[in-house]
Amino acid sequence: MPDGCSDLDSTRRFLKARLLTDRASFHGYEAERQQIHDLLERTAEHGESNSALLLGPRGIGKTTLVTSVLVQLLSKETFHRNSLVVYLNGLIHIDDRIALKSATAQMNLENAVDGKVFGSFAENLAFLLECLKAGDRKKSKSVIFLLEEFDLFCSHHNQTLLYNLFDVAQSAQAPICVLGLTARLDVIELLEKRVKSRFSHRQIFLLPREDGFDERLELFGSLLKLPTEQEVRTFAATHPTIPPDVLNNDELALLRNLFNPRQYSLPSKWVTQWNRTIDKLLKSAEVQTVLQNMYEYDVLEGPFRMQLFELVNGLDDEHPAITIESIQQLGERYESDDKVKLLAGSSVLEICLVIAFKHHSEIYDRDPFNFEMILTRFSKWANSSSSMQGIERPVVLKAFEHLKQLEFVAPLTGGGLAKVQKEYQLHRLLLTYGQIRQAVQRMQFLPTEISQWEQSSLV
Repeated sequence: MPDGCSDLDSTRRFLKARLLTDRASFHGYEAERQQIHDLLERTAEHGESNSALLLGPRGIGKTTLVTSVLVQLLSKETFHRNSLVVYLNGLIHIDDRIALKSATAQMNLENAVDGKVFGSFAENLAFLLECLKAGDRKKSKSVIFLLEEFDLFCSHHNQTLLYNLFDVAQSAQAPICVLGLTARLDVIELLEKRVKSRFSHRQIFLLPREDGFDERLELFGSLLKLPTEQEVRTFAATHPTIPPDVLNNDELALLRNLFNPRQYSLPSKWVTQWNRTIDKLLKSAEVQTVLQNMYEYDVLEGPFRMQLFELVNGLDDEHPAITIESIQQLGERYESDDKVKLLAGSSVLEICLVIAFKHHSEIYDRDPFNFEMILTRFSKWANSSSSMQGIERPVVLKAFEHLKQLEFVAPLTGGGLAKVQKEYQLHRLLLTYGQIRQAVQRMQFLPTEISQWEQSSLV
């Protein structure tokens, strides 16, 4: 353990910074990363024009992949000298006029455009690209357009921006590369016919791996271990400094404030001791069980980093190390179901009605039901029960209405169903059978016969 708070505080700051800002280190998907690397490099080095889409679910690392490639390429003098990076985000640049204005600023051509009147969007874009030429095509600066949230650009009027960018890339009027990033796998269907005809149809997919739990364990260790002096030197060699003028681009925020372990200093003895603790955790069967359960819930790296951030955030003087217990508590919080908690706090009558919902849904393959159906099923069981006899119909109806307010069931809409009396209005169950079983198991002082009814064969 550290002599004072300084080592622990430094460790906590280091790990938080790595989890939040280490966008230059990318794990896995080497083939896909190499495709993006080669695409951007050919545009800068050989003046090729290309277009591509990088697709994958949110949190899988599309932006991190592109950032890691840019960090690697921008450290090369030839790439930095021969290319410009223009970053546009569909959430920020909500129409083509704003997008073109931002692109002009990022290309440092505001003075060249000042006072000029253009007849069309295409003419304006052509002028910007012409300004980057230096006598012959080989000396022209290549422009790399990164379009984050690419699907939102498809909603712009006439898709003018996309049409002109893809048209320039296809006709090789100027060396540009258009790289779109999106979570929508069907984004091609959003393109207009004229835009689609000019797109190269090069799509690179980042999809979750079917069996990558061993990689998840390695990721857990690499994110929580502290670097030795040798590893810091290796990081410095593999992550060269980005030229300052690139960082002056206000829009290209993803390259600013990147994680740098050289800014932190930790005693080698403390690093060795901390890493030994993490190694022990990785070998623990309890820790592997928790990580396996979390992996089955979500295989993406982004959400996993946020869970580890919560784990690191819990470090303090009273809890100076990550333990098996703290990881198990994290797993419990991660797997906790708010609906189960809410259901476990229901009254005994309400939980009986929910069990009646469950049995009805099992018998009729989740067909909708109304209050009268549930009352009949509940009454049939209550007549043989020692604790639930004699409950009046209005009381049961009130409990049913309360379950509807809690959104455990929802009424069907449309087709004149709203005009039906509330006792006969059809509803559908919004809970899984597993959630109902967990809630019954968590309820204290629940009569045994009710628990047995939940587990019994259908009645």
